[in-house]
Amino acid sequence: MRSLKNKVIFITGASRGIGREIALRAAKDGAKIIVAAKTATPHPVLEGTIYSVAEEITMLGGEALPIMLDVRDEAQLESAVKQTIEAYGGIDILVNNASAINLSSTADIPMKRFDLIFSVNVRATFMCSKYFVPYLKGAENPHILNLSPPLNMNAKWFKNHLAYTMSKYGMSMCTLGMAEEFKQDGIAVNSLWPKTIIATAAVENNFPKQFYQASRKPSIMADAAHLILTGRSKEVTGQFFVDEDFLRSQGAVDFAKYALNPEGKLIPDLFV
Repeated sequence: MRSLKNKVIFITGASRGIGREIALRAAKDGAKIIVAAKTATPHPVLEGTIYSVAEEITMLGGEALPIMLDVRDEAQLESAVKQTIEAYGGIDILVNNASAINLSSTADIPMKRFDLIFSVNVRATFMCSKYFVPYLKGAENPHILNLSPPLNMNAKWFKNHLAYTMSKYGMSMCTLGMAEEFKQDGIAVNSLWPKTIIATAAVENNFPKQFYQASRKPSIMADAAHLILTGRSKEVTGQFFVDEDFLRSQGAVDFAKYALNPEGKLIPDLFV
């Protein structure tokens, strides 16, 4: 049986949504999870903090190390890496889940927002990978998983929200390049993206209500991530997995359990 027992997993943006769900799935195996996110005190609107997720992990049988981290801050990341290595002696898996969304057009997006999505999406993915790679090289089955879409140069994905598309594709380019760069080290670098909209706070706050109701639970992404991260790192790298398609390829047949509204029609996500 494929398991993440005793694996040390660093997850960015782990205080809610997909990051939290990936953490909880790994906790059931008995993994050691670094819950890295900005939210240390309860948010007035959004649920979850690094401490509440750490408590959930412990209750499920895992081990948790909550670390307050703004992924844009290099000094904070260096400290988080140090704390991780001091606590566990190494790392097995890095999940670059933290992400910022802004679907404004070129004319409408404020440069402050442009800088934010590039800092969180591209720069943080690159920087977290850069700082953890030296330690991943010492792991038995090392993985980097980026929550980013398949690269598709169709202009329709660029025309309405160019800045956001470039930032997410920047994460995917990290997958493409690092998979080849670190292949000889046995580090798998892959991407995972949802086929349909996922019921996260980002969707709830950035899209009409009907979009949220036509989405799937984050658990589908967690189940797909679990299969990827328990796979052999030297055999599967540089792949752009789509949750449903990948799970089907692994024998899954029941997808109704993931739908927020089993009777409703699902809405495809961007980039697929």
